[in-house]
Amino acid sequence: MPDPAVARLRELGAERIAHPGGNLLAHLCRVRELLASWGARPALRQAGLCHAFYGTDGFPTALLPLGRRAELTAVIGAEAEGIVYLYASCDRAASHPSLADAEAAFRDRFTGRVHSPARALRRDFAELTAANELDLARVDPAFRAAWGGELLALFGRFRGLLSEPAWRECQAVLGE
Repeated sequence: MPDPAVARLRELGAERIAHPGGNLLAHLCRVRELLASWGARPALRQAGLCHAFYGTDGFPTALLPLGRRAELTAVIGAEAEGIVYLYASCDRAASHPSLADAEAAFRDRFTGRVHSPARALRRDFAELTAANELDLARVDPAFRAAWGGELLALFGRFRGLLSEPAWRECQAVLGE
């Protein structure tokens, strides 16, 4: 049986969007697989597959405008779509420094709103961030050379939010 989320990604042209390691769809599938290898629950794996639907602070190409969030929710469920929105909405410069803090200041780049997501949601965000960046570091040596040290430091700050398998992968891919 075909995966409805993959089918929707294909309909929206994810296979035709260039991305390190091939195309956007290939990257999204690898992120989902990496999350699965860490034991992520189904909603987080689905969010990993769909994390670029609304674009991100680091990848502005959106497959759907925010006004059509209900379409993604219908395909992957409300919990996974909520993770996708949080990931897409992150103003990285404003949010990454305090994400691991109990009173994290998370800035939504779409609305400008600053809030502190629940710890469980921040854990999902950290795992998804690690899976996304580690995939890029694996498939693109130039990316790893340019950003590996900074990413390892970021994930060191996220350490309390990351699962043990995710942290081991961060060290294996980004460590010296």
